[in-house]
Amino acid sequence: MRISVSLLLELGVILTALSVLGALARRYSLSPVPLYLLAGLALGEGGVLPVPAAGAFVDTGAGIGVVLLLLTLGLEFSVPEFAVSMRRHLPSAAVDLVLNALPGAVAGWLLGWDAVAVLALAGATYISSSGIIARLLADLRRLGNRETPAVLSVLVLEDFAMAAYLPLLAVVATGGTWREALLGVLLALGAVLAAFTVSYWWGHHLGRLLSHPESEQLLLRVLGVTLIVAALAEAVHVSAAVGAFLIGLSLSGETARRARDVLSPLRDLFAAVFFLAIGLSISPSALLPVLPAALVLALVTAVTKLASGWYAARREGVRRAGRIRAGTVLVARGEFSIIIIGLAGVGQDRLGALVAAYVVVLAVAAPVLTRFAGARPAGPPRAGSGAAGRHGGGSSARPSPPGAPP
Repeated sequence: MRISVSLLLELGVILTALSVLGALARRYSLSPVPLYLLAGLALGEGGVLPVPAAGAFVDTGAGIGVVLLLLTLGLEFSVPEFAVSMRRHLPSAAVDLVLNALPGAVAGWLLGWDAVAVLALAGATYISSSGIIARLLADLRRLGNRETPAVLSVLVLEDFAMAAYLPLLAVVATGGTWREALLGVLLALGAVLAAFTVSYWWGHHLGRLLSHPESEQLLLRVLGVTLIVAALAEAVHVSAAVGAFLIGLSLSGETARRARDVLSPLRDLFAAVFFLAIGLSISPSALLPVLPAALVLALVTAVTKLASGWYAARREGVRRAGRIRAGTVLVARGEFSIIIIGLAGVGQDRLGALVAAYVVVLAVAAPVLTRFAGARPAGPPRAGSGAAGRHGGGSSARPSPPGAPP
């Protein structure tokens, strides 16, 4: 089998550059995500050092990266506690939808765009980046924080909303009928409900099936099943991330702990590729003309996301610092916004440029903003919260005892 010299060379350059940038970020206690995104801009088409031979690998790796990020995030929680949190945050999801879709729709209308562009821009400003936020929560050691269940509930409910939104956008963009749109929405929502029901009632059997004393077997089984479920989710217009997250929720106890251990190196590699891919997908030359409008839209929707996170964390009984952390971490936009522009189709060049600039601004600014927001990053998870609640018998939904950290 012949291996491409240019592919090996470009991948070597990419991984070395990411290593240097990651070490630089860690030196100053920052998340490396913004630097990875900027590296993608520099290495993409129109950048200072294009890497065309590595493009196919990066595109594939990016999809695997977001799946692994959400799988390992799901491993930190259990289905019962997360179901309780989801029910509590249905009002939070409604507030999130109104506050963050409306600015995009208004902006599209003010710019004089057609209905497809208005609908697409509303979706792009509404949906946060599950991949970026999952990495930020791990980087900043906030998986055990009291506000994290609220953040994750909002994220997953956003992904469920996308199950209805994406088929609708696809049909409208191609000139289909409302009957076709309604059918697509109902099929996607039915698939989401079925997947969550199976995970809730029979997910504990999955852990027994996947468990194995050998790390290699455990890795192959968990990763294989996760990719199959993610593919099925994507096939019915549900986010692959939701499928991966549900698999993570279904595993518990020693199986979940060992799965995190064997998957962590793969997650870190492909997560870095995922963030790089977002930057690679955007041409720097297209950003400058629309940058002022993107900055205004980013500022408005950063405030509305902060309000959404504040409201959701307040429903968990979290105090002021935790509410700020919840709001700022939700500010990040990323992969879904790019997907939405792809679905909007041909003839939406201005929309694509605006959303690309908007995504870059918030994907870079959000990790920095959330790093310094609220109190300093939390230490190891406390008993009774998040991951500790899953493996130690506690529940993240309970209020903090008097004197506990926010």
